[in-house]
Amino acid sequence: MSKLENNKKQKKEALLNTAFDLFITKGIQKTSISDIVEKAGVAKGTFYLYFSDKYDLRNKLISHKANQILGSAYTAMKSAGIDSFEDRVVFIADHVINQLNQDKSLLNLIAKHLSWGIFKNALTRMDNDADKNVYDIYYQILSESGRTFKDPEIMVYMIVETVSGSTYSPILYSQPAPIEDMKPYIFESVRTIIKQHTQGD
Repeated sequence: MSKLENNKKQKKEALLNTAFDLFITKGIQKTSISDIVEKAGVAKGTFYLYFSDKYDLRNKLISHKANQILGSAYTAMKSAGIDSFEDRVVFIADHVINQLNQDKSLLNLIAKHLSWGIFKNALTRMDNDADKNVYDIYYQILSESGRTFKDPEIMVYMIVETVSGSTYSPILYSQPAPIEDMKPYIFESVRTIIKQHTQGD
């Protein structure tokens, strides 16, 4: 990476990190672009090199964070040496839940604003510092399973919705039960979704 490219990447990262801090402390509505650029230490014109407006930044921030979370979970899964497709997906889901449980501000941002469109953008968006995007990783795991799945995109949508929809209240409020008590039910649902989409079952 050239010095210019590295400088551009650092400025974009500064804007994303600053926006995250401000969004979780002040809220998105009360955070202005001026607030973001001032705290990030960049010119206002620099902001518009990367983002069209505050909400474009929000979407790209959620995409960026989702890529980080899922990328970290995938790396941990590979290190664990798990072979079964179901076990791999459950391991990744568990790792994601644990990350959100440890960083409740991230859970708040993602839970309030994550839509399937933004999540799919996170799946397909290539980070400059990533070897593969999450979408490629998902299809690689599918391929390595040696099985055929019907509607794999619907399958991952159902898994994402099940995991994300079942974790917010248990993590933040221990309702209807603490997250550790909820995990067996969540993972059983994930395994059922996979079974429903496995051809030949």
